[in-house]
Amino acid sequence: MSIELFGCQPGPANSLADVAGIGVGHAACEDGAGDSGVTMIVAPKSATASVDVRGGGPGTRETDLLSPHNTVQSVHAIGLCGGSAFGLDALTGAMVELESRGIGFPVLGPEHPDKLVPIVPGAVIFDLLLGRWDSRPDAATGAAATATALGAVAGNMAGGVVGAAEQGAAKQRGSGQAALNGNVGAGLGASAGALKGGFGQASAVFPEATPLAGVTVAVGIVVNPQGAVFDPATGLPWGLAAELDGEFARYGLADGLVDGEPVGAEGVKRLKSKNLLGTKITADMLAPKLNTTIGVVSTDAPLTKAQAKRLALAGHDGIARAIRPAHMPMDGDTLFAMATGEHGSGATGVERGVDDIGMSLLSAVAANTVERAIVHAVLAAESAFGVPSWRDVVKEM
Repeated sequence: MSIELFGCQPGPANSLADVAGIGVGHAACEDGAGDSGVTMIVAPKSATASVDVRGGGPGTRETDLLSPHNTVQSVHAIGLCGGSAFGLDALTGAMVELESRGIGFPVLGPEHPDKLVPIVPGAVIFDLLLGRWDSRPDAATGAAATATALGAVAGNMAGGVVGAAEQGAAKQRGSGQAALNGNVGAGLGASAGALKGGFGQASAVFPEATPLAGVTVAVGIVVNPQGAVFDPATGLPWGLAAELDGEFARYGLADGLVDGEPVGAEGVKRLKSKNLLGTKITADMLAPKLNTTIGVVSTDAPLTKAQAKRLALAGHDGIARAIRPAHMPMDGDTLFAMATGEHGSGATGVERGVDDIGMSLLSAVAANTVERAIVHAVLAAESAFGVPSWRDVVKEM
């Protein structure tokens, strides 16, 4: 089951790692033993960034800075955090880690390169009811996730951000994390309705026949919504039709079958019994709950800050397709956009930007990639904290 999307195909890792200049790293709180976590997406050479908040109950930091009319144009990292508002502490740890590597905005100009302030916006999900209430990310968790993310991108760093020996150590820390989905980082304590949520990634690369030949769009998203992630008529994820190149087969899901068998009436019945969404929206489902879907849409295209805002706006269409309903009053749905400009001219300042056709293509692919990343999060999630995963419910005997 798939759709044609300008001939785009997933990148080599089908993850944020496919965007040049971007690294992703995860950490769980309490030195890895806790019940919540952080996912950091870093851009050591900075990335033009913006944000769009659609949920009625967001928990965020530095989002005003990302409005196109405000002065600072780029960020050095974006944090996706568990722990509700407490988890925003993790972003302080991320800033300290970046500053220690000489990464940040030179607030006093190039004449004072040691006076740096890393720009690290972020958002949180409410996950305090899964696991221990007091198990929350802190500054140490944010620093650990940032170190891992820097490790993932260290091989591409230029301009002396880190030395050769440090690059080797950083690569070792970051190995194996690039394409992780499910119960990792900020997805550790996530839930999707009454099912286990998680962290998901996907990427898309434009083919040579398009105006954006070789440009990559990638998404990392924490799926923790109030709405449902599956179609109550079939038991299958809402976003299944967005699949590219059979990417969901890794979970045993292909052509609407799970491990070669249909979900079946009993599987659908079990899903309905455990989720908040039946065949129609109910009053119970609309009762106030604390949920959020947060993520990053990234690209190596050289976007302006206003175009990054447009990319974040478009990404929310993917949330609305894969989660129904979305953007509820108690959701904190937030999407950031990051553009490294590593592809093509790599222009900076006023020379940045793509034309209207290119922006239209990027917007359409961003929505599709968000949708696919949400499905990856749901399918990769494992039962935890007494909350069943989608696969465990469907395959339950």
